[in-house]
Amino acid sequence: MSDRLIDIVLDDTGLALPSPEVEQERRVAIYDLLEENSFTLPGHQGNGPYRLRLSVRERRLVFEIEAEDGAPLGEFHLSLSPFRQVIKDYFQICESYFDAVKRLPAGQIEAIDMGRRGIHNEGSQILMERLEGKVETDMPTARRLFTLICVLHYKG
Repeated sequence: MSDRLIDIVLDDTGLALPSPEVEQERRVAIYDLLEENSFTLPGHQGNGPYRLRLSVRERRLVFEIEAEDGAPLGEFHLSLSPFRQVIKDYFQICESYFDAVKRLPAGQIEAIDMGRRGIHNEGSQILMERLEGKVETDMPTARRLFTLICVLHYKG
């Protein structure tokens, strides 16, 4: 299948070192993305598989996309404004979840995790809307990409 990502690079230059939990989220998201994803550039169908570099520059989310051989296929920038609140909420609930895992019973952990998944879905939906006309993807791929966007916002 050619409409997929085969390489993902996060440019985390200048970011705080991630906590062990955030680093684990990053590793899992990248691994899962590379195992299974749906990623197509409208007008470039058949030019995949693709390589993606994600970064934040001048307070904008930057997608740099290349063909498998490294040939540039496009770059676009998204405003981070629509993501700010959901990323803040996601980090807060993740912190509660990581704390709960250490000390709360399974039922309470499950309730927090359901809230975490709901906020994650909200962020993923915003991402899919923002990518409209630029990238075609499915919800599982958008969820993993949203995780990586959150990693790029980690302040320590």
